[in-house]
Amino acid sequence: MFPVLIVEDEPKIADLLKKYLQSSGYKTHWIADGNAASIWLQHNQVELVLLDLMLPGKDGLEICKELRQRAPQPPVIMLTARAEEIDRLLGLELGADDYICKPFSPREVLARIKAVLRRTTLPTHHQQNGTILGQTSIQLDRERLCVQYGDQQVILTLVEFELLETLQSYPGRIFSRQQLMERVYPDNRIVSDRTIDSHIKKLRKKINELNSERELIHSVYSVGYKFEP
Repeated sequence: MFPVLIVEDEPKIADLLKKYLQSSGYKTHWIADGNAASIWLQHNQVELVLLDLMLPGKDGLEICKELRQRAPQPPVIMLTARAEEIDRLLGLELGADDYICKPFSPREVLARIKAVLRRTTLPTHHQQNGTILGQTSIQLDRERLCVQYGDQQVILTLVEFELLETLQSYPGRIFSRQQLMERVYPDNRIVSDRTIDSHIKKLRKKINELNSERELIHSVYSVGYKFEP
């Protein structure tokens, strides 16, 4: 089992998280500095990253952005005392899989970790889906969080992968933003419609890198989104 990396500059918070996660069967590794965490992550694999937003050295958003530019991509849960919606939206746009505001209980963090890890560990036969486009198919690989078209591929965030997998599994079906939020955030937390729209916008951009001739994800005015190959 790979460790859960805790990147947190407050020793009391880090120690509380370490003890609670270790008592629940998780291995942990703690780093208090953003620069050190960035270097460590280049040479080590982790099961998940608990990432504070405000850090000495590189901040959490910068580290999260770096992680999303390479594979494999560990899930990232951001920890912060900044609860404004713009901060939440920015963190999720950069690829954070979840966002927890301080103060929090370690039980809440553990529940969020379990929910994120459940979304990343489906059985093998669910790891790939294909949509035929002419003689070529778009392939989704959950294990690597990537989508491939011919000999090209792009890496997705977990949220982007969940959205694409949901839409692609039911071609032509219209999903409301609320339905997509329930799929991507099964813990029923409150997120805005803008958050889903932002993820869809980034997902479309990545899909267009593979196939710029055809729009696959369509907006349905005042309703939501659908996938049409």
